[in-house]
Amino acid sequence: MINKLILAWKNPKSRQWIPVGCLKYKENMYSFNYTNGAKTENFQPFGQMNKLTNTYSSESLFPIFKNRLLTKSRPEYEDYIKWLDIEKNENELIELSISRGIRATDELQLFPIPEKDGNDNYEVLFFSHGISHIAEHYVKRLSKLNDNDKLLILKDVQNEVDPFALALRTQDDPVELLGYCPSFFVKDFYKLMELNGDKNVSITVKKVNHDAPLQLKLLCKFSTKWAKNFEPFSGDEFKPYS
Repeated sequence: MINKLILAWKNPKSRQWIPVGCLKYKENMYSFNYTNGAKTENFQPFGQMNKLTNTYSSESLFPIFKNRLLTKSRPEYEDYIKWLDIEKNENELIELSISRGIRATDELQLFPIPEKDGNDNYEVLFFSHGISHIAEHYVKRLSKLNDNDKLLILKDVQNEVDPFALALRTQDDPVELLGYCPSFFVKDFYKLMELNGDKNVSITVKKVNHDAPLQLKLLCKFSTKWAKNFEPFSGDEFKPYS
């Protein structure tokens, strides 16, 4: 069950994704607070939630997030739910956690805060990023993948944009790239690989959406054991604004 999401904002100068807020759902109430990442230069608070130190509460989802859900009357709604691999009338935060609530009109995304499951596992679902930037024949290879196929992680340490970038590649020959892990998760992925060992983490194909836009084609699952003393998103920029 997803009940906490981090709101990330892309800084127009650095082009880095910065955690600026936290959306929670508990006991039939939504709450939102800014995080220390909102202290970043050029960031401006949203609409009526203009006090950075306040915690805002509501019985319904705040408009800034509600507008990021696909309207059920849209003709593509049935396909969209299928691509996300969720049920109709699913919890709103579940939909936002997988779709990221991305809109073409701004630079905001939502990311789930992982919680330890009943088997002490860490799991994150995500769509492969950057597929549009790789060669066309790689995209064709993607369409041949099957559910539960294992993918391998490639540390892209010479990446000029993000030295922490983690690429996804096929396990079988010929080795081909299939995009990237979302940059917002990679520091935690690195930490878990260090704590658990590289061979004790796995990325598998959750679903391939052959008829979806590129950004929704390859749904992946990262999983490993929840390492002792591990805390997701533990940097000061994720802590409540103070």
